[in-house]
Amino acid sequence: MYDTILLPTDGSDETTDAATHAFSHAERYDATIHVLSVVELSSGLGTAGRDQAELDRRQREREATAEQLVAEHASEGVDATVAVEFGSPARAITEYATEVQADLAVMSTRARSGAERVIFGSVTEQVIQAGDTPVLAVQR
Repeated sequence: MYDTILLPTDGSDETTDAATHAFSHAERYDATIHVLSVVELSSGLGTAGRDQAELDRRQREREATAEQLVAEHASEGVDATVAVEFGSPARAITEYATEVQADLAVMSTRARSGAERVIFGSVTEQVIQAGDTPVLAVQR
């Protein structure tokens, strides 16, 4: 049913909950899992020649976080790939999902409501609305 599963991570505890589901699905369906972390570019970062050292530090940090999820959750025989992208999280996730032809994205959600939801939005919700990949939203 699933050949390629995408697990976006921001390093939060909620992502750990989603990882349990993602790796379980990967094992059950003998699917490859892609653990993706996105370095969000603020207005002060990301332009040519501007604070490359900080971008490199963030990339290493995100890669280590993604690799830790794989180490903690991947059982023997599960094929896992770690990737780090730069940019808007929702856009990077939907583009990566298309690029690897993901059959499923497993994402955490914090279940915000009211004003908090309006102010902060939800990357998971944005991916559901903008992407073509089915999303399993794991609420903590």
